[in-house]
Amino acid sequence: MRLLSFILLFWVLSPSLSAQTLQQKLKTSPLDSQFVYLNLQSRNQDKDFKIIRKTNLDIIRQNVKDSLSTYKKQISELKGDASSSAGSITGLQDSVKNLSAALEQEQQKTDSISFLGIQFSKSSYHMMVWIIIVVLAIALFAILAAFRKAKVDTDESKHTVDELQEELQSLRKKSMEREQQLKRQLLDEQLKRNS
Repeated sequence: MRLLSFILLFWVLSPSLSAQTLQQKLKTSPLDSQFVYLNLQSRNQDKDFKIIRKTNLDIIRQNVKDSLSTYKKQISELKGDASSSAGSITGLQDSVKNLSAALEQEQQKTDSISFLGIQFSKSSYHMMVWIIIVVLAIALFAILAAFRKAKVDTDESKHTVDELQEELQSLRKKSMEREQQLKRQLLDEQLKRNS
């Protein structure tokens, strides 16, 4: 008998318990699940129609309304985020263009050198510097060769002058000796004549 009373009590209280749990489920579950619970708990009137409690329908209507307002807020926030992102993207693209232009100018500055007020690229400047170095080296070697030749010519001239002076000295000696000899002969001749 207790079992029968327990079953009877459960049968009487189960619609109120299920209604209470249905309302809790309707308040806490997602919209799709709420419609499934509502459909399961509604009574069939005939094959195509179901009877739905007004409170349950009001709960779902309020939940749909809340969900729609939440989604609308999220959509407006996302649109605001998208527009601010688009603005920031445009700003970033402008700053990238400015930075690219500045980078290109800096690369041109670093790739060129101003020499005597004329802009040269680094490669042409280096080539010009090496050409100047080579020309100066050739000029140095030419000057050294000319100096060496002049020194050799000067040494030869000094040697020739020394030889000529020696010859001149020897010729002077010879001419003095000859002159002295001639003077003696002349004296001898004059003495001979006078005697």
